[in-house]
Amino acid sequence: MNAFALMLGVTACYTLSSLSDKYAAAKAKFEPDEFTFLMCASMSVFLSLTLPFQTITFSLTWQAFTGVALVALCKLLEFRMSVLVLKEMSAFELKAWLGVTLFVSYFADVFMGEALRVHRLLFICLAALGLVLIVRSDKAEKINYRCIVLPLLLYLSAKFGYGLTIRSFSGYASSIMLLLPGLVTVALISLPRVHLRAYSDKPQGTMNVVLARIPNTAGMLIENAVIAISLANYSLIQPMILVTLFVIGLIRREEHSKMNIIGGVLAVAGVLGFQLCG
Repeated sequence: MNAFALMLGVTACYTLSSLSDKYAAAKAKFEPDEFTFLMCASMSVFLSLTLPFQTITFSLTWQAFTGVALVALCKLLEFRMSVLVLKEMSAFELKAWLGVTLFVSYFADVFMGEALRVHRLLFICLAALGLVLIVRSDKAEKINYRCIVLPLLLYLSAKFGYGLTIRSFSGYASSIMLLLPGLVTVALISLPRVHLRAYSDKPQGTMNVVLARIPNTAGMLIENAVIAISLANYSLIQPMILVTLFVIGLIRREEHSKMNIIGGVLAVAGVLGFQLCG
């Protein structure tokens, strides 16, 4: 299956889970540790169910254990920081900010041996321009960035760091054996600061988060296959999710500024151009 088909699958899975995560952060008001533990514990269960169908390799080396530790660190930062960031901005704006990783990911691919193609870099610039227009839209300007600048930077670093880790340590452990132990580690780290009563007090929010982990888990498995092909393709998944959220917003007749709409169109053009002109 080609990379673009895999990316479409990840986009569908992550769009479903993103909408639920916004509910959990903004309405159910889970604390970061509560949200992180619930996500990691439920995803660990769902991932474990897929093990009989996975190719499992794990070398007893320091590199493999380092890979697990780095995945745990990236996921801990991603989950905890996303709760803080989503209290100030929508899932739409958050996906737009992930465009920052487009350039870093592409040049990481070049460093790892992929030929530098100017036309691909230009399409990345086009997608990035679209994302800049989105985050500078009227809606985005209402966000109090002073409150979330550090969580946002850590979140962006974690998203890129996860892809880089999976790609760099694939020779020592299969992606599932980096991801599953990493998630279990994060769940155990979060557990001492979790009040389990929070879940019984918010049954609807708890159920939403757990059920959303089913497509989230499927998305992570497909995402790892994309990472094995290219970090740039991995980073382009987020603009694709953004465009999907944008279309959903239009269907719901949510208000969008002209700058927001133009940005969405440019982001689509950049993603499609990158894929079609390889």
